[in-house]
Amino acid sequence: MNFLLLCFVVFLVMGMPIAFVIGISGFAYFLSQPVLPFEAAVQMIVLQSQSFAFLAVPFFIFAGNLMNVSGITEQLLGLARLLTRRMYGGTAQVSVVMSTLMGGVSGSATADAAMETRILGPEMMRLGYSKGYICSVNCLTALITATIPPSLGLIIFGFIGEVSIGRLFAAGIVPGFLMTFFLMATTTITSRIKKYEPPKADAPKLSFRELFDNLKVSIWALLFPVILIVGIRFGIFTPSESGAFAVIYAIIIGKFIYKKLTWENFKSALLTTLKDNGAIMLIIAMSGPFSYAITWVRLPAVLSSFIFGITDNPHVLTLIMLGFLFITGMFVDSNVNFLLLTPIFLPMVTSVGMDPVHFGVLMATIVTLGVMTPPIGSALYTVCGIIDCPPEEYTKESLPFLLAILIELSILVFLPDLVLFIPNMIFGKV
Repeated sequence: MNFLLLCFVVFLVMGMPIAFVIGISGFAYFLSQPVLPFEAAVQMIVLQSQSFAFLAVPFFIFAGNLMNVSGITEQLLGLARLLTRRMYGGTAQVSVVMSTLMGGVSGSATADAAMETRILGPEMMRLGYSKGYICSVNCLTALITATIPPSLGLIIFGFIGEVSIGRLFAAGIVPGFLMTFFLMATTTITSRIKKYEPPKADAPKLSFRELFDNLKVSIWALLFPVILIVGIRFGIFTPSESGAFAVIYAIIIGKFIYKKLTWENFKSALLTTLKDNGAIMLIIAMSGPFSYAITWVRLPAVLSSFIFGITDNPHVLTLIMLGFLFITGMFVDSNVNFLLLTPIFLPMVTSVGMDPVHFGVLMATIVTLGVMTPPIGSALYTVCGIIDCPPEEYTKESLPFLLAILIELSILVFLPDLVLFIPNMIFGKV
């Protein structure tokens, strides 16, 4: 076990791409153990990609990219501006609302954070927001995407842990909207303190007619996650088939409803999808030998004994595991954390009577948070690079938002019914 972890840490510190870090570490361990046939390591790579359920991932990535180029994002941006025009920090509030609405479209926190920073960043700088604040609000509010369906993290968790993806999608709704409330409140408080964009005295109140007219064109995007959950619940399609449906839905809405999906846009979305899927699938494939090695050295059993030696209180155990996931998320890609740590922690939480769906939502949130925190967060450096913001300035401005997120997560730990209410209502209790 020491050799496996040593290889992993050394390669990670060297700055090697994460797919090769876990792949070479796994192969190195197989070479060091004569009792393990090296051919099995190669077979593990192939086996990782042989899953019908995992087809949902590339399909949803393609659907998200299609929706971003088909006019759906523009419609949601208009609705977000309408809802926030009388709030403190109005443009920053747009980012929070957009993340909530885009969660049902993109499914990717990093993509959502980058998109919102490109769209809202220049205007926020013109209005006097600091670069650190712009990056932190656009990046950390994208965490809402981690639970609002269709979340790629929840799909991977369901695939690895053999947990109902339909129940996970339904379970992410309340936590997503609860996080929206916490982050909007944080944006209001910080904007008041920093005197960012006070509401205009002459801003008209939101009328029902105005809202109705906007919803008429935005409804197609807002209905998307609802259709997914209903379709899975009534057996119209499986989670994998729902990904294919999402692609067809995006094409139809973009081409025939909003009429902004052109052949050039389609090719651009397809090219972006190929790059995104290539990176994700390489990580997934390379995790095969590493995951097998982790099981072989009995790391799950060792870690389980260590944590259960601290306490047997389910809530405290959950907080310890979330703390561990938060720390690993600061250094390791979120998809890798799902692939490697789900088999370790899921048996532990089920052994203390915790619903795996409840834990899946918590894990999706805390692991995705890692891409937004130093020192290696991919979303952090993406948004900072867009408007040339120093990472240390981002870190300082992000602290109030990070505190709000941790408070929201603590509430979800101690009140599991907030997470399980909708899935139990739609799919029944298990």
